[in-house]
Amino acid sequence: MRSEYANALAEIGAGLEGLDDAQVEAACALIAGAGVVVGYGCGREGVQLRGFVMRLHHLGLSVAMQGDMACPPVGPGDLFLASAGPGELATVTALLGKARAAGARTLLLTAEPDRAPAALVDQFLVLPARTMARAPGETEGVLPMGSVFEGAMFVLFEVMIHDLRARLGVTSAEMETRHTNLE
Repeated sequence: MRSEYANALAEIGAGLEGLDDAQVEAACALIAGAGVVVGYGCGREGVQLRGFVMRLHHLGLSVAMQGDMACPPVGPGDLFLASAGPGELATVTALLGKARAAGARTLLLTAEPDRAPAALVDQFLVLPARTMARAPGETEGVLPMGSVFEGAMFVLFEVMIHDLRARLGVTSAEMETRHTNLE
């Protein structure tokens, strides 16, 4: 394996090291107990979150991504799951406020909880991986800009799906029945 691959994997691994298992457990409990889960993330974080929401669909949960044409309204019993690696992003903050006003619970995935709008967040899931929120020069490495956070999101989400599968009693075969057949 080229050393760049090993270094990139090490950067992502280092980003996952400080995860709090209790926060991951609490996030899985919120997701499993929600009526509807609506996800939102900006840019490449949004792409990773979209993949997670797809897997939640495969588990049989009622899910959508904010901004999609078929996204339902949220309310009591629902969960708005957002990602803001740098802590606060104007769009994420606005949507957290709208979700809270509608009575939905809010879960924020971030690397910088001290920079986040805490009053709008019911539960934090802190992924302490490098983001673009760091000062110039602190993002040196094989993976540029926010790529460590985004890569760590993928790994975290796949492990959460593993937990949720067990929690919900869903088999891989059942998940596959919910996969599209229009490929």
